[in-house]
Amino acid sequence: MTSDRLLLLLPKLRFLRFRDCEKWRRRKLGDVIARGKEKFDPQKSCDTPWLIELENIESKTGRILGVSKLEHQKGLKSSFRAGDVLFGKLRPYLQKFARPHFKGVCTSEIWVLRGKELVSGSFLFHLVQTERFIQLVNISYGSRMPRAEWKFIADSDFAIPHLDEQQKIADCLDCLDDLIAAADRKLEALRQHKQGLMQQLFPQPGEAVPKLRFPEFSRAGSWKSEQIKNVARITKGKGIAKADIKSNGAIPCIRYAELYTHYGEVIYNVISSTNIPKKNLILSRAEDVIIPASGETKSDISKAACVLDEGVALGSDLNILRSDLYGPFLSYLLNSSLRDRITRVAQGDTVAHLYPKQISQIWLDYPSRIEQKKIVDFLDSMDGIIAASGRKIEVLRQHKQGLMQQLFPFEN
Repeated sequence: MTSDRLLLLLPKLRFLRFRDCEKWRRRKLGDVIARGKEKFDPQKSCDTPWLIELENIESKTGRILGVSKLEHQKGLKSSFRAGDVLFGKLRPYLQKFARPHFKGVCTSEIWVLRGKELVSGSFLFHLVQTERFIQLVNISYGSRMPRAEWKFIADSDFAIPHLDEQQKIADCLDCLDDLIAAADRKLEALRQHKQGLMQQLFPQPGEAVPKLRFPEFSRAGSWKSEQIKNVARITKGKGIAKADIKSNGAIPCIRYAELYTHYGEVIYNVISSTNIPKKNLILSRAEDVIIPASGETKSDISKAACVLDEGVALGSDLNILRSDLYGPFLSYLLNSSLRDRITRVAQGDTVAHLYPKQISQIWLDYPSRIEQKKIVDFLDSMDGIIAASGRKIEVLRQHKQGLMQQLFPFEN
């Protein structure tokens, strides 16, 4: 009797039609989930299949960002069917999972999972997103290389309901996923719309005026053309290591990597701080514009942001532009029509570098300060709409996580 009670679990939230049904029964995952091991054999296939690599899967969303045609590459390739669940076993803490609606092959860093008789594929897709499953894969490799071990997962217990309840749960979470996906598409459309507007609000190469201009400036004439060295002084930041970041630091600070992960064209709120003495730091002046001094690729390096506040510590690997132009305008300008020019002057292949001398020689076009501010106000309002859409998506994702914690039983 005691053993039976230990085998049975009940979620906090259950659909009405299942409230009087049997509790969920613990089962070994290896008994209910099969790991696809079919290797792609080009001799038996007349078609070149689609290939999914680990980097093609977006973390925590289930989105497949792209596919490619399989080339003659080294490494084992596992075949998958439409509806199979793909799970990234390499660095599983990234939580990369997907449910493709087509057949193809994936690299050896990805598990191909499919439910056996007791588990449906649609339920399995949500099962691999639960805290319990993520916890299992993250402890399966111990202190070794972060590559999840299937034997450990297969031998672990997991509470499973009957198939009809599985389908009800999957349908509910699928609807929520569809809502999140629709919000994601809207957000991407807004970002693309903003990029399109920026291409028209700033003159393109060889042009003296933008294609789109506010009515009050239609007769203001051509924008002024100058090299950056004539409108800005370029300096460098000073070293702030990752270990120097303190949650309760006295001085706000920005490291170059944060330009890719946290900040847009204008930095309103600085997220990091440090306790390094001021005498050992380079502190911002209001409206400084910063650009990475190095990066993985030349296109990565052409990313500018305006620091609105003074007294912010700016780390090494940052070029600092102190300009006569309105800082937010210069930041938007550098991220739009000047981006290709910045990419072209960057140096290096394995690691790209951007030096003050190269930046200083770039030509730019700009209008009066009044028009600069008008353009920034317009783009800033677009950024506000984009940020609000992003927050809505985050609320939906948090709601889904909270719902999953109640739809799946808590297991120690």
